[in-house]
Amino acid sequence: MAPRSTPTARQQRLGLELRKMRVAAGMTTEYAAGLLGVPRTNVPNMESGRSGISPERVRTLANNYGCTDQALVDALAAMAADRDKGWWESYRGQLPDAFLDIAEMEWHAERVRIAVSVHLPGLLQTEEHARAVFEAVIPALSWADVEVRVSQRMDRQQVLDRPTPPELDVIIHEAALRMEFGGSAVARRQLEHLLRMSERENLTLRVIPFKAGGFPGAGQSVVYAESSVPQLDTVELDSTHGPEFIDSETQLSKYRAVLAAAESVALDPGASRDFVHVLATDL
Repeated sequence: MAPRSTPTARQQRLGLELRKMRVAAGMTTEYAAGLLGVPRTNVPNMESGRSGISPERVRTLANNYGCTDQALVDALAAMAADRDKGWWESYRGQLPDAFLDIAEMEWHAERVRIAVSVHLPGLLQTEEHARAVFEAVIPALSWADVEVRVSQRMDRQQVLDRPTPPELDVIIHEAALRMEFGGSAVARRQLEHLLRMSERENLTLRVIPFKAGGFPGAGQSVVYAESSVPQLDTVELDSTHGPEFIDSETQLSKYRAVLAAAESVALDPGASRDFVHVLATDL
């Protein structure tokens, strides 16, 4: 099978974890190739996500690398077994790959923790709010490019309607709630939608009011996707040049602390809903 030209972030992560396991064991690519009975050049392709690997081969490598973390091995084998193309693949070639990687990350997460200070989470945006956001980017997008981005953002929200949706913990700063993308009427309907979504059992909404003052991580938008094992967690950060994905344990630990600090200064869910209701009423 020819190597993939555009491996997804999830495929790359599987390969990266296998490489980390091999390096930690002090094994060479030649050793790994010998275990699998493949040419040595196949191993770098597997470890970069450019070539697939079966769950059985994942277990073979893990066993011979001396990995004793069975939960991690099981999670990696499950990743290898998942060969189905997600709905987001229909947008490949129409959007930057990172847009698809975000959708894939959300789809496979067991829990998603979000902290935002300017933009509302994409998973909770209305269509008209999302359109106003994309119409405000620089350089300006064509009408067609705006529409495909809005369509993909709305499709991302189907993860919340799955039979077993991920838990969604959202912390929103007052600044993001007061941004009137599309004007006051659009902003009011967006806040009303946010209130409706906050009634879902799997969604927890917390608000940080201006009066809470400063806190670690203020100004950043952080999405922390939890996997079945903490070693496979991923952080996604928004920037003007596109999303950035982080998965080193040091950085994961840092962003867990950032989210904990943000939660510590946020209003509780009940008070947060009251806060959003007042803002919506005032518009």
